[in-house]
Amino acid sequence: MLLPEFFARIPTITLRDPLADLLGAAEGGLIEYVFADAVKLAGHSCPTVAGAWLMTVRALRALYGKDTPLRGNIAVTLHEHFDSGVAGVIASVASLLTGAAGDGGFKGLGGQHARRGLLKFGDAEVVGMRFTRRDTGAAVDCVFHPQRVPADPMLGELLPRIINGTANTTDIRLFGNLWQDRVKRLLIDHGDDPAIVEIRHVTE
Repeated sequence: MLLPEFFARIPTITLRDPLADLLGAAEGGLIEYVFADAVKLAGHSCPTVAGAWLMTVRALRALYGKDTPLRGNIAVTLHEHFDSGVAGVIASVASLLTGAAGDGGFKGLGGQHARRGLLKFGDAEVVGMRFTRRDTGAAVDCVFHPQRVPADPMLGELLPRIINGTANTTDIRLFGNLWQDRVKRLLIDHGDDPAIVEIRHVTE
């Protein structure tokens, strides 16, 4: 699988999943995730997938500091409804990293390790996307501002030609390169930029 070279430069994140440890799936329950995992899940790489990755990683960093985040210990709530825009795509990436799941999630073993009901949508009190630690109650809201890293104007010229079938192979390759260039700028150039992913600590 040949991926864009910048994928390898995106910082990874390691979480500890007690269920994975219990079932012998990962030594100590430690699982490392890379951005390519989110791309495989979504089936593509785009600013939305990049934003979901950044929001989740930045939220976990804010909630756990230097400690290893605990997968299955985080509830995720979105302001948007499930069928609104790209909410489902964003939630799927957050679910990949946190383990939070909706009604179809894992029910648990003897009342432990449940993931069902930890992913919710359509909460008007949430600003963007909220991540909450189940053990401490600490929570942060994340807002993604992709418009602050604008797309190359050529994308707007190339897309109509691709859609109506008049684009040649050079056009199509250029479109893909320019598309991924914006993803790269979001993840590499602005990966820690507070203007791109705004973190707000939630207070009761």
